[in-house]
Amino acid sequence: MVRFSILFLGFLTLISVVLTACQKDENVTQTTAQVTDSTKISTIPSSGNFLASKGTLTVKLKDSTYTFDAEQDSIAFVNINIDGEQYYGVTAINKAHTVSFGISSSGAPIDDEASYISGAQFLLKGTGKKNLEYTLIQSEQPQRSGNIAIEKYNQDTTLAKGSFHTTLATDTKATTPKYDVEGSFELKIK
Repeated sequence: MVRFSILFLGFLTLISVVLTACQKDENVTQTTAQVTDSTKISTIPSSGNFLASKGTLTVKLKDSTYTFDAEQDSIAFVNINIDGEQYYGVTAINKAHTVSFGISSSGAPIDDEASYISGAQFLLKGTGKKNLEYTLIQSEQPQRSGNIAIEKYNQDTTLAKGSFHTTLATDTKATTPKYDVEGSFELKIK
């Protein structure tokens, strides 16, 4: 059951990345609903998913550092509700669609608070048909999966700022090498 939940979260993260990439490539703007009162008009996002307009997401894996830039790549901060459980995270895909990353945590993003990682996936398009996929190592102890630390969320033009660390592997076998992954994000909205 836990394995299915993780695969399902990974699948949702991947879908978010693809949708975000398509939005960025087609220059589609977020759908908003207009709310009016007698003195002002404000726009409210129709969902809890936000496409960053500026900022970066940096992921360090092995000896490499991958940087996604919101001005050319697609980076989104997502809030998802699955069967009454709330999750949030960051997803990204580069403009060439050769590198994508997604990481999520249960609960809600709260300033100056860290929460345990629920799902993570890092995909690299290889040569030919071979792709390389890293996924979260599951543990009976959630604190061993790593965490996301939110410094700032939804303040002024800052969509989200924070850092994360976790452990990923290319397989679930006990003998498969495990890799520490760390990164940071500072995302802005218009």
